[in-house]
Amino acid sequence: MSVPAVAILGSGAVGALLGAELTRAGTATALVTTEASVDAIGREGITVRSPAFGEHTEQVRAVPALEAPPGVLLVAVKAPHLAAALERIAGEPEVVVPLLNGVDHMALLRERFPNVVAGSVRVQAHREGRTTVIHRAPFLTITIAAPIAALDQAPFEVVVNADEPTLLWAKLSRLAALALATTAADAPLGEVREDAEAVAREVAAVAQAEGAAVDADTVIDELRGLPDAASSSLRADVTAGAPDHELDAIGGAVLRAAGRHGIATPRTATLVSRIGTL
Repeated sequence: MSVPAVAILGSGAVGALLGAELTRAGTATALVTTEASVDAIGREGITVRSPAFGEHTEQVRAVPALEAPPGVLLVAVKAPHLAAALERIAGEPEVVVPLLNGVDHMALLRERFPNVVAGSVRVQAHREGRTTVIHRAPFLTITIAAPIAALDQAPFEVVVNADEPTLLWAKLSRLAALALATTAADAPLGEVREDAEAVAREVAAVAQAEGAAVDADTVIDELRGLPDAASSSLRADVTAGAPDHELDAIGGAVLRAAGRHGIATPRTATLVSRIGTL
């Protein structure tokens, strides 16, 4: 079995969408996922419904494990699944690019792999069943801390930002504000903008202490540009009673960093505590 140029660990909405679009563009790609998802994708392929890429179905290669390391490994699992998912990867890929929410995963990955390049993904998508991705907004952008040749011809936007703290914390500042506010109240953004903006200011202060060039007013302007109906996957997971949600990866990461720098984050702490009791 040939070694893929790009392997994607995880076949949730992000992993499946990337796998389908890279496969469609002719990049040798493999999804590394659970046995049940391997079977389903093998039978049905992956169907994408997207305002950017149209509606199409791709026969994406899916495997339960990689016995030989790929050139590039994109890590697209949720943070609670990371440690277990890494058991599916043998050897050392040439480069590993995590697309997880939060910041703490970087240390775990660097304990395992010699070349980890920070990354983030900007996308609005969800998965229906195991084989259908609904891409809700006309953008898909991966930001990486160093150029990666295998992604030069990717059919989606790839941006290079060598400032790793800013790359990671810029996303976390927006995400924490949206996710914590909407989840704690189980309400869309339009009903909780005051909480979201308060969290954004607190997280921006923590980000700056971590060496990131994150401006609170810029984050708040981005939040104000979102529709009142905007929500978060954290809210969906907590509301559904999913035990593997990302509260710790998002809110916990902020509170731990705030503690390291002695920064007060009262609104963030209150919302994290409230969500933790839901």
